[in-house]
Amino acid sequence: MSFVIGRNRGETVTEPSGRLGSFRALDGSDGAQLYFDCNSPHAVLIVGKRGYGKSYTLGVIAEELARTAGVAPVLLDPMGTFGTVADSGADVPARHISEPAVRPDALDGRSWCQLVGLSPERGAGALLWQAAADSGTVAGMREHIQMSAAPAREQRAATNHIGLADSWGVFDAERGVDVATLAGGELTVVDLSGLGNDPMNAVARAIADTLYQARMSATTARLPWLLVDEAHVFFDGVAAPALETVLTRGRAPGVSSVYVTQRPTAVPDVAISQSDILVAHRLTSATDIAALEAIQPTYMSDSLGDRLPTAPGEVLIIDDSTETAHTAQIRERVTEHGGHSPTARGPEGTDRSA
Repeated sequence: MSFVIGRNRGETVTEPSGRLGSFRALDGSDGAQLYFDCNSPHAVLIVGKRGYGKSYTLGVIAEELARTAGVAPVLLDPMGTFGTVADSGADVPARHISEPAVRPDALDGRSWCQLVGLSPERGAGALLWQAAADSGTVAGMREHIQMSAAPAREQRAATNHIGLADSWGVFDAERGVDVATLAGGELTVVDLSGLGNDPMNAVARAIADTLYQARMSATTARLPWLLVDEAHVFFDGVAAPALETVLTRGRAPGVSSVYVTQRPTAVPDVAISQSDILVAHRLTSATDIAALEAIQPTYMSDSLGDRLPTAPGEVLIIDDSTETAHTAQIRERVTEHGGHSPTARGPEGTDRSA
């Protein structure tokens, strides 16, 4: 017997679904196979302390989505740990974007102002807002500012802030990722590890908006899945509004999200309350556990904190679709896991001092 997380009771294990792992029996042995639904839109939150398998679980989900027809998974990789999925040579259709860029007009005027720390309501910020609305290139934005009737001081401030953003190297009207790139069907791993927090957030904001708008306008028939590792980094930046839009409004147009964090208290409450699937690894912080217990569903008879797993790879899955909670063991990855921490002794026991 098998079970599909996120799918209504009575439905069988048919495509599209992905194998997540197996139930954990009371004696610690593996039980029935456990799958997750890839057919309908979902909002998934994966939590757990460092070293207990959050990113590993995200990799398993990414592998399954990559091999599922009709979906378009995009993984935002701030730590550079998922390039191994695309480079492994395994039967996992994936591409790796190592130097991501986005079109300048992928961000609206308010986003540009927020990105560079200017108020959109006055002075240089208002000027920048108008320039972003008027042009789809950085050069065009500069020209708009220079041709404006604004005071020279405001022109210089707006131009300098645009120059700062341009120096990040992520804005390019020609090679910016578009719907065709993101919704090609295979897993798209967007490596953000070489970027600072602000440019990383700019790319994430543009990609999230692009996926959402592509479904709102029916530009793509495939259903996007936005997978975000270290999600707290983005909920603290300019990407937050776009991520929250996907989370709260994505179901209607068919956009799914999977957000991963080791700090549940560092993501907005809506990221916890709006998730219909919660995958919890080991947690030891009292405040993080309390954040989850605050939204504990009534169909759980015992304390969520008491049911949290203690070993790497074990998870507690709370599924609102079936109103059930399960203890499970995540399956082994098909592709190499790139999230291992380096050690002084080196790989495979080699001595780094030699």
